[in-house]
This record gives sequence, structure tokens and C-alpha cells, in this order.
Amino acid sequence: MSSICFYFHVHQPYRIRKYTVKDIGSASNYFEEDALDRNNKAIFNKVAQKCYLPTNKLLLKLLKRHPEFRISFSITGVLLEQAEEFNPEVLQSFRDLIDTGRVEIIGETYYHSLSFLYSKKEFNKQVELHLDKISELFKVTPTIFRNTELIYSDELGKHIEEMGYKGILAEGADHVLGWRSPNFVYSLPKGNHLKLLLKNYTLSDDIAFRFSDKGWKEHPLSAQKFAQWVSSTNGAGQVVNLFMDYETFGEHQWEDTGIFDFMEYLPAELMKHPDNDFVTPSEAITRYDSFAELTFPHYVSWADIERDLSAWRSNAMQYDALEKIHALEEDVLSTEDPKLIRDWRRLTTSDHFYYMCTKWFNDGDVHKYFSPYESPYEAFINFMNVIQDLKLRVEKSLAKKIDIKPMPLATEIRLNA
Repeated sequence: MSSICFYFHVHQPYRIRKYTVKDIGSASNYFEEDALDRNNKAIFNKVAQKCYLPTNKLLLKLLKRHPEFRISFSITGVLLEQAEEFNPEVLQSFRDLIDTGRVEIIGETYYHSLSFLYSKKEFNKQVELHLDKISELFKVTPTIFRNTELIYSDELGKHIEEMGYKGILAEGADHVLGWRSPNFVYSLPKGNHLKLLLKNYTLSDDIAFRFSDKGWKEHPLSAQKFAQWVSSTNGAGQVVNLFMDYETFGEHQWEDTGIFDFMEYLPAELMKHPDNDFVTPSEAITRYDSFAELTFPHYVSWADIERDLSAWRSNAMQYDALEKIHALEEDVLSTEDPKLIRDWRRLTTSDHFYYMCTKWFNDGDVHKYFSPYESPYEAFINFMNVIQDLKLRVEKSLAKKIDIKPMPLATEIRLNA
């Protein structure tokens, strides 16, 4: 038997407006609307009309049509904030799906950050904030975890297990799997219970990236053909994990590519094979025993060809920006200023550093597609201008707390000692 596990990641960052040197010290509205290319409300509503609303409507129809059908989502806290503010209809459409009882919500970091790499304390807080938001809006408590961009290592796995999660999603990277298949449930080495569900990146990317590629030898991809590929794993796997960005539907793959028709017919085509069924991630780890322990000694992600951290940490600009924003943690939290802390956390969102990537060829094209900037250098300069203003705000806030003139930040004192 092969079970099919659909998982969709739903995320939109708060994009930073154009922020110049002249704005430093006089404007702290980093995320307010300006030009259309960085208008958070306009972008969110565009994606809502192209993807979230029509795809949720389609999936709800499929769940009603096929009682066996199952899907799962991770939805970032920053997207949920935008849905509440910009388009509550989107939020209700997700509630309608969850209310079927056959849609699972996965836990993650609220701000879609790289916080685990820099501060376990902040990572724990962002996971807690996400849990609270999911409970508030959907009345459910996630038991499966998905880290930002599927970033995973043994160290993270142990930490997530200690936090009480039962399973975690990760990339089925070839250099980790070796001869093994991603179509099995694995377990953390020397762990107690945490199980790993690995993305079948070949089949997932056939939909997410290659679906509309007319130069692809399998184009056009029909639901029947794809179902045959999935069914061929029967006898050689437990679960086929189809993990992808939710914006695949209607945004990355436009409606005129036939992506919605493909998805509408896919569940029926998959169920034509008598040994196929659907599971949520929690059902998969409950149903199937671990095939083997699997070690991830180094960080793996689902981004770019390398499937490592290089999408966010491969040049000096990215390292500098990441170090600067995370070095402010202690001082920002010390202010106890909710708006300052919220702005700082929004600036930890991984997308800001993704835009600074300077890779070439296919990976570079993908980074450019997602970026609202003309170049990675513009992204870096804009971000660092904001960081400078944030530092000034923190200094003023701390000075008010202790009623003295502004002093250097604690982080700068340590650096100069």
C-alpha cells in the first residue's frame, strides 16, 4: 500500500517599503504601503484572488466529493495577520476546510524565521506564538512540526522532540538518503518517538515547478499520468509525501496552465489504484512504523539545487544582515515595547535574506521571481537602513526606561570591549 500525504505551505511576508537614508530617525513605518510592487495589502489580495480563495474552494469541493481525501497545511503567523487585516474571507475559507475534520494544521515559527540558527530562546517563543495563533483562530493544536523552508538537522529534531511534537517534515535530499527512498517513515537517531516525513521532491516539483514548462518532456502533465507515477511506488514505499508551496495553484502556475483542472481530477485518479489512500502527517506517523533511523548531521532545506542554507547564507550581505538583526534580540526584548518587538520579529522573516541571494542560473531566476527589488544589493541596502532606524528606536526606548541620555546598545558595548 502507498498512502499519499498532501502538504501545502501558506506564507506571505511583510515586505519592507522603500526605505532610504533620509528616512532613518524619522520614519518607523517599515511595512506600510507605498509603490504597488511592495504594497502588502495589494499583493496579499492579488494572491488571495488567484490562489487562496479559488484553491480553498476547490479543495473543499474535493473533500466533500471524496470522503477518503486528506490534506494538511502550515500557515505562518504573518500570513494569518494579513488575512485578518486585509481579507477575512481568506481566513474563513481555511476555517471551512479545517471544519471538515480531514485537514491538519502543522506547527512552525510564527514569523517564518531562521531563529533556530541564532537563538533557541527566540525560536521557542516564535513556535509558542504560532501555537497560540492557531489555537485562537482554528481551535486546534498541531502535533507535527515544519521548520521554516523545511530546514532540518539532527540537532533541530532533538529539540523538536523535547518540545513534545510527534513528527516533523523534512526534505528528502539525495545526499542524505543515499540509496534509501523518501517514501518511507523514518525516525530520529537515538530519539524516543519523533518520526520524519520526507518530501518526495521529484514528484512534488513535477507539480510545483515543471507543470507549465513546455520544454519538459512530460508536458503536458495530466492527472492520470501523475497518478500512475505515484501508484508505481506501491510495494516500494509506505507514503508518498507531496509537499509544496500553496501558491503553486494559481500564482506560480497560473489558471490558464490547467493546474486547477489537474488538481480537481487528481484524487479520483489516485484512488483508481486499490492500494492507494490519503493520510495527514499525523495519520502517517501513527499508521506506519519507522523504516529506519536517518541522520541529518548538517542542515538541509527544500530551497535551491543545493538544498542547504545557501539560499539565505551564501554571501557577505546575507551574513551581515542576519548577524545584525539577531544581535539586537536582547536589547529589543528589554524595551518591552510591543510595536518594537513586533517590527524586529517581522524583520527576522527569512524572505528578506532570500532577496539578497546572488546566485546565478536557475536558482538565481527563482530568487529574482520572488523578490520585490531590482537587485540583491538594493534589498540589502534597504534592509540595513531599516536596521539603523530600529537601533535608534531601541536606544531611545531603553533610555526612557532608565531616564538617562541614549547610550550604546549592549550588543555594541560587548563588541567594543
